[in-house]
Amino acid sequence: MAKEQKGKNIAEKADILLRPTVEGLGYILWDVEYKKEGSDYNLILTIDKEGVELTLDDCVAVTDAVNPILDEEDPIPDSYCLEVSSAGLERELKRPEHFEKYKGCEVSVSMFAPMELLPKAFEGTLKDYSDEGIVFTFNGNDVTVEKSKVASIKNIVDYAEIFKKDK
Repeated sequence: MAKEQKGKNIAEKADILLRPTVEGLGYILWDVEYKKEGSDYNLILTIDKEGVELTLDDCVAVTDAVNPILDEEDPIPDSYCLEVSSAGLERELKRPEHFEKYKGCEVSVSMFAPMELLPKAFEGTLKDYSDEGIVFTFNGNDVTVEKSKVASIKNIVDYAEIFKKDK
């Protein structure tokens, strides 16, 4: 089995196993990744909470809740490090529910290669998402891109608005 597929399968198992606990604590399990970084394996849980900035205490609470489950169920054959972190302000959109949440919003897109109407990296509006592709508005044109051609998509945060609220 290819390393990437192995990591995806382990991440999916961990997601299914841990999602009820994370959500039961009042958090959103934004993403689960299992990656090899150097000689180490990492299980990375990315969490969020609606309308609230996460703190280190939130990450510790999730870690403390999921560690016993991982120890008991032992879904990962390798030795690994558990990492729990916040989704942050600018978050990568990966799942259908992420795209649904950010429809109509400005996003930063990185492509594997440029296309006819799109450069390799651009900012546009996320218009729609489906199995057929992702629709962006870029330079006044609606452009549909196959998901396999997109390296990453992140929401764009208006920091001026955030700082204005803080004053």
